[in-house]
Amino acid sequence: MVQKEIKKKTRIYGTVATLSAIVLVALIYVYGSTPGIFTPDTLSDISPMDNFKSYDALKNFLAENTQDSSTSYSGSWLDSQFFGSTREAPSALDGAAEDSSSNSYSTTNIQVEGVDEADIVKTDGDYIYVATNNNYYSASQNNVYILDADPEESRVIAKIALGNNTYVAGLFLSEDGSKLVVIGSRYQVYTYAGAGWAEDVMIDSYSSDVNTFLSVYDVSEKASPVLARNLTLTGSYFNSRMIGDYVYAVVSQPAYLINEEVTLPRVYEDAEASQIEATTIYYAEMVDSYFTFTTFIGLNIMDDMQEPTNMTVMMGGTSNMYVSLNNIYVTFPTWNEDVQYTSIHRIRVNGSELAFQAKGSVKGYVLNQYSMDEYNGYFRLATTSQIDSTQQNNVYVLNADLNITGKLEHLAEDERIYSARFMGDKCYLVTFKQVDPFFVLDMSKPDEPKVAGELKIPGYSSYLHVYDENHVIGLGKEDGKVKLSLFDVSDPNNPTEIPKYLVESDYSDSGALYEPKAFLFDKEKELLVIPISQTNYGVVDSDGGADSESRASYLEAGYWQGAYVFKVTTSGFTLRGGITHQDATSSQYYGYDYNLQVNRALYVGNTLYTVSNMKVLLNNLDTLSLITEVNLQ
Repeated sequence: MVQKEIKKKTRIYGTVATLSAIVLVALIYVYGSTPGIFTPDTLSDISPMDNFKSYDALKNFLAENTQDSSTSYSGSWLDSQFFGSTREAPSALDGAAEDSSSNSYSTTNIQVEGVDEADIVKTDGDYIYVATNNNYYSASQNNVYILDADPEESRVIAKIALGNNTYVAGLFLSEDGSKLVVIGSRYQVYTYAGAGWAEDVMIDSYSSDVNTFLSVYDVSEKASPVLARNLTLTGSYFNSRMIGDYVYAVVSQPAYLINEEVTLPRVYEDAEASQIEATTIYYAEMVDSYFTFTTFIGLNIMDDMQEPTNMTVMMGGTSNMYVSLNNIYVTFPTWNEDVQYTSIHRIRVNGSELAFQAKGSVKGYVLNQYSMDEYNGYFRLATTSQIDSTQQNNVYVLNADLNITGKLEHLAEDERIYSARFMGDKCYLVTFKQVDPFFVLDMSKPDEPKVAGELKIPGYSSYLHVYDENHVIGLGKEDGKVKLSLFDVSDPNNPTEIPKYLVESDYSDSGALYEPKAFLFDKEKELLVIPISQTNYGVVDSDGGADSESRASYLEAGYWQGAYVFKVTTSGFTLRGGITHQDATSSQYYGYDYNLQVNRALYVGNTLYTVSNMKVLLNNLDTLSLITEVNLQ
């Protein structure tokens, strides 16, 4: 996704800072107050970081180092989706989907093999799990549905109701299909009504108390899911991954003084509560005007008796995250003398173990998680920075201690990175201002990254996806239209573009530009499916279309949203057809239903499934003919 610095008009925490004490008392009343649920790592295991020696030391640090920070933290991308300020997912472009050609069903488009990512749709080949998010300035109840994937028997066989004021970040499914994890946020919304604060009256959705929930369901009996375990953490959901049987979730809440007191993070498991003590919180001296308590949770979803592991670090926020099989890298922007830097924290993960290992920084900001990569013991990242009035791009190679080993700076001045993709000893990079320079970088020498080749073409690519070792798919825009490119990189010194495909209309868009999990690709099946929207404006003359010719032209305007199905080979892209969930009798934008927007596609066997909030359509993968539809609501 093209990274958007979300400066929310809805200040999630700041406007209700004085309510925190009240909310905390209420939470203790609801959940209880039995400490000691969690087992943090020993202090000696996190030697690169300091820990606060006392609660008063934490208070003094915040008092001396923050500047009105209660209004600086604006919540997470998930909070923004709940309150409707953006309908897009977090920045996460340019990932390579796990090649599912060896499976009979498609899998989530992930960045690192063996590191699963939460998504609103999962399948084990026999059943499909769908999470719906219907919130849009309302307190709609969201649900998780379990569907039988058999085309002849497809139906909803179970529904998990999540309650009001929730927003689902995604699902995880255990390898054996017996455990389903639902992660999301639950909001207690407050508005100023008359003489005081009122609950559940979303007149002014600018203020809310946010909790993140992690619920594990036993779905051994698909028709009767059972809640096996539930964790609730104060703060906003940031990100998560699953490695083996362990889910790792990251949650942030603002760190500031309220009436000379600090509201510390709390974690609840079922009816028991535990407060993260100040002496277990780690920090580093930082140049920041605000701070967050960022809590890392490790949970074995297959063993209900094993205690979760947690570690809390006070840092300057959370912006992007990259996870390998052994490490979590969290980045956030910092400033020093008007120069922007990206601060990086590395946390080692190994089963239940969480241990802080290193911290570092580089110039510029990171676009998204796919601008980062771990390879042969090195951490690599691409950034865009501005020095004085000149914008430039950089690639850095860092060692395990997050010290810079090699760098390539001053790349494509006066442009910025639109997408990046690391693959082995190569990096593919797209920058943009007026044309699309596609760069192939040679990363074979960690201490000396360099440009191997460059190609300039119209438009830009904001999503890069590896087709094979010699070809890269680019998804982007040209003249307001969705563009698919196939880059031939067999000669790294001379990349070329195979004929492109443009989605013709006055304006077209795709959710896959912003969310890689909406990108379904299978090389063996020669299959590419992406969501597409098309808008044709028509023409209205200056008198509002009074004459019959102008009225007819206006009626030519239209809107279409659904999934485009392509055949893709090394020769390019061929459109096979489109599938929509919208009412076929209405082609105008005002007839468009957001809850019928196709946002995911997957296949099981020879059946293609397209998913919206309201329904799942099943089509034959060969002919695209409709088999049946399953209504979710």
